[in-house]
Amino acid sequence: MTTPVEAEETLGADAGSEDRPWQTIVWNDPVNLMSYVTYVLQKIFGYSRDHATKLMLDVHHKGRATVSSGTKEKVEGDVAKLHAAGLWATMEQP
Repeated sequence: MTTPVEAEETLGADAGSEDRPWQTIVWNDPVNLMSYVTYVLQKIFGYSRDHATKLMLDVHHKGRATVSSGTKEKVEGDVAKLHAAGLWATMEQP
């Protein structure tokens, strides 16, 4: 049986996780050219060429980059768009 104190702690932990934004992660892959990744980030997110290039270089050198964040539904849509463009992308809630 759960005591009232335990129930409050559990509810509090769950409520905090819903407040944290989700993140869209693009992963390095052996298929797409760096110029293509930059192009996709500009077209999907409206990023400037400089910002898209910085994110692409993070993907290339670090293996991944966080390219967007927001609600779970928004990030799911972003991941779907990136998949449609042929990029490897996932979502996570840090």
